[in-house]
Parts: sequence; C-alpha cells; structure tokens
Amino acid sequence: MAAVAVGGAADEERDMKQLQADMREPGSPPGRSAGDRVNRRLKYLSLAVLVVQNASLILSIRYARTLPGDRFFSTTAVVMAEILKGVTCLLIMLAQKRGNVMDLAGYLYDAIIIQYMDTLKLAVPSLIYTLQNNLQYVAISNLPAATFQVTYQLKILTTALFSVLLLRKSLSRLQWGSLIILFAGVAIVQSEQAGGKENVASSGQNYIVGLIAVGVSCLSSGFAGVYFERILKGSSGSVWLRNIQLGIFGTALGLLAMWQQDGTAVAEKGFFYGYTPLVWCVIFNQAFGGLLVAVVVKYADNILKGFATSLSIVVSTAASVHLFGFHVDLPFALGAGLVIGAVYLYSLPRTPDPAVVNTIQTPPHKESFLPKSVLTK
Repeated sequence: MAAVAVGGAADEERDMKQLQADMREPGSPPGRSAGDRVNRRLKYLSLAVLVVQNASLILSIRYARTLPGDRFFSTTAVVMAEILKGVTCLLIMLAQKRGNVMDLAGYLYDAIIIQYMDTLKLAVPSLIYTLQNNLQYVAISNLPAATFQVTYQLKILTTALFSVLLLRKSLSRLQWGSLIILFAGVAIVQSEQAGGKENVASSGQNYIVGLIAVGVSCLSSGFAGVYFERILKGSSGSVWLRNIQLGIFGTALGLLAMWQQDGTAVAEKGFFYGYTPLVWCVIFNQAFGGLLVAVVVKYADNILKGFATSLSIVVSTAASVHLFGFHVDLPFALGAGLVIGAVYLYSLPRTPDPAVVNTIQTPPHKESFLPKSVLTK
C-alpha cells in the first residue's frame, strides 16, 4: 500500500481533530464527543449480541450432534464456515469499493501477495483457530452443553495471562481476584460433573475426551485471540481483510484436517453427508459469529469480550434444562454463580492509584518543594 506523505499525515491529523471538535456536542467536555458515545454504545451492543450468538451456537451444535440419524462430518462444517466467512468479507469489501471488481482485485493482490510477509503473520492464529473449531465439536459432542459452556470460560483466564505476557497489559488486584474466582467456579462444576461421567459414557460419549478437548481449546483460544488482537491494533489492515487472510489459511488447513481425519468417509459418502437445515444453521452461526468476534475486538479488548461471553452460561443452562433435560443441582449452581460473579467483579471500573492522582493534582512548580513521602501518600 502506498505510504502517506508527512505533510498529508499532518493534514489528516489536523482534520481528524477538527472533526472530533465538530462532533462534540455543546457543553460536553473534551474527549467526550458524540463519536465516542456511539463507539461505546456499539461496543456494548456487539458484546450483548455476542452473548446470544455464543449460547445459540453451543446449543445448536449439541442438539445437531446428539440427534439420531446420519451424523455430519464436523471437519466439513469447519471448512464450510471458513468459506462462508471469506465470501462474506469479499462481498463487504466489494461494497466498500462500490462494486469495482478491478479495484478490489488490485487491492487484494497488493495486500495479500505483494505484502506476503504481512499475510504470513496470520498463519499462526489461523492454524490455532482451525484446531480450536474442530476441538469445540469434539468437546460439545462429549459434554453437556451447560457443562461445556461453564468449563470453556477458562479461556478468559488464558486470555488474561496471554494479554499480560504479549500485550503488556496490567491487571488490578480485583481483576486477578476475579480470575481466581472464575477458576474456582469451573473447578466446582467439574468436580460435580465428574461424579456422573459414567452416565455420559453409557450414552456413547466420553467425558475425559470432552474435558481434554475443551482444555486444549481454552489454551488455543487465549493465545490466538490475543495474537489476533495484536495484529488488528498494530496495523492499518481492516477487519475484513484480516478475515480473508485468515480464511485462506483456515480453509487450506481445514481441508487438510478433513482429509486426515475423515478423508476416506468423505470420499465414500460425500462432503455434505448428513447435512440438514439445522446443520446449515450451525455453520452460518459459526461463520458470522467469527466475524462478530473480529468486530468486537476492534471496539473492546479481548478479555472484556471473553467475560461478556461467559454471560451466555445463564442462557445455555436455562435452555439445556428444557432441551436436554439437564439437571441443575447445588454444586453446579454454586460454580456457575461464581463464574457470573467473576464477570461482575472484573467489569467494575478500576479505581485510580491515589499516588498518581496526588501527583497529577500537584502543580508542577510546587513539586520540588514537597517531600516525596507526601506525594506518594
């Protein structure tokens, strides 16, 4: 992509400041423009929609994988979700180019082929996302939907740890405490569910396999999410371009996984074997849910996105009671309650450090006359 000249960058910065000033409503303080309020509302709206999307995705996958009859190949569903996601991003970018196919083709050639090193950066998260998507099918097929939803919130813990390590983010004591509460809640749920794993095994499901799958998925989700956030916020590429680049690798890797795991069966029965309207709903939900995640990362950090996702536990549990006859006992309610409590604690605003506040409020010309102990109280 062409670089912006120094003078043009200065003009652009000046125009942006003027635009922000124009958008600011009369009487509103600096930095609280109408655009800021719109972005904040859009952020919370995206997070709310994400809660519903996550709950419906888990429930629909569980329902589709436990129905009697021909069972579809989960590896083909992962590939189809990547293809649909890529096609959707292409259509959005074509609309942004006002239908100019040649202009879009030139832009994609420059962004994907010419700047191939930038494209290759997406190979790592794409590989992990493909692994994660396949592991989700394995875990949901072997664990109750509500149990999976609670256990899967361990990705919040892994995301927080990777955010501290890779993005150099700092967490308050309250946030660290909420992560401990989250882990305790998941542990209580798992200890209670482990007692009834014999019933799960008798129904053709393997509790241990499901638990391992969800554990590895949590690790991969935390790393891939933070890595993708770092790429999005550290470059000028749009969300749609990044998802096309992810889709290229994701489709290729998904086809490789399909060939290795279900190659013979797919060749014999067909790619769309076992596909029903419900399966297509699952695929569309997974594809567009991935795009929604990418948009949310633009408006909120990855940890906040993960915590908002944990609210879908309530929806999943309530629906599981009616759809699958799931029994909510005291240990599960306690563990799920701790997870929801961790959501509330983490979302509380951080209180400013008194030392920093005193330092900011102290006039600079008086700072040298005050004892350092006074400034740090």
